[in-house]
Amino acid sequence: MSENQHLLAEQRRALILDEVRRRGGARVNELTRRLGVSDMTVRRDLDALARQGVLEKVHGGAVPVVEASTHEPGFEAKSGLELSAKEDIARAAATLVTPGTAIALSGGTTTYALAQHLLEVPDLTVVTNSVRVADVFHTAQRTSGQHQGAATVVLTGGVRTPSDSLVGPVADQAIAALHFDLLFLGVHGISVEAGLSTPNLAEAETNRRLVHSARRVVVVADHTKWGTVGLSSFATLGQVDTLVTDSGLPQEARAEVSERLRRLIVAGEPDIEDATGDDEDADADGNTDTDTEPGDAVEDN
Repeated sequence: MSENQHLLAEQRRALILDEVRRRGGARVNELTRRLGVSDMTVRRDLDALARQGVLEKVHGGAVPVVEASTHEPGFEAKSGLELSAKEDIARAAATLVTPGTAIALSGGTTTYALAQHLLEVPDLTVVTNSVRVADVFHTAQRTSGQHQGAATVVLTGGVRTPSDSLVGPVADQAIAALHFDLLFLGVHGISVEAGLSTPNLAEAETNRRLVHSARRVVVVADHTKWGTVGLSSFATLGQVDTLVTDSGLPQEARAEVSERLRRLIVAGEPDIEDATGDDEDADADGNTDTDTEPGDAVEDN
């Protein structure tokens, strides 16, 4: 990492956190040598990461925080993590959205980033249980005024969680009556054994309803979510059509995902579509299109 001495603080801290998690800990002198920055800079970065609750400072360095499966960080705490990765993921995921379709966005900081990339996509119907996501569209409409092609936003209602998602019976009932072309799903954790999981039991049930109401499920998750397991699983990997992630996802994880999902998109890298190997319907560009297009009529589940 020595060539990265001019990185922004956000990028540098992401590298430090990744190093601490990957190795189970890191010393200040090791990080200064790898990053090519001063001890004082590294210590300030460790202080900032410790305040966010993602690592624990120890004498001479830092170790990762071992979170309970019921621990649910707030939106602000999560919003400062992996910012560059989330932005790359959001940009890549936005290319999957076709004008005039009905989409759903779950709660989360990555779906929040995605919402900002969808403001210029015309004639969308957006279903969301995220107060933050709804605010993105409402703020844009207040600033620029309601115009032709502006998104129609349906906020489900419900009980607010620490991550500013709306969950519970009200949200579940609203979602159960709807059907949408694409669901973009943020997750607390993703693994082969546990599938998609969250530390919040009520949010798990609401996410199950979202998955059931969607024709296609797209998970947007940075590499740090891989291997994390929350208290409650709400979907298997087999229920996911596409994973959009960042280049930090390890090769062994990519191989496991590719065996189970139709499509893996690593932001900034060539797209791997139809990872299961069924490419008999591939077009001249090598892209596989085995499903109905998102703009087609929505069928009841």
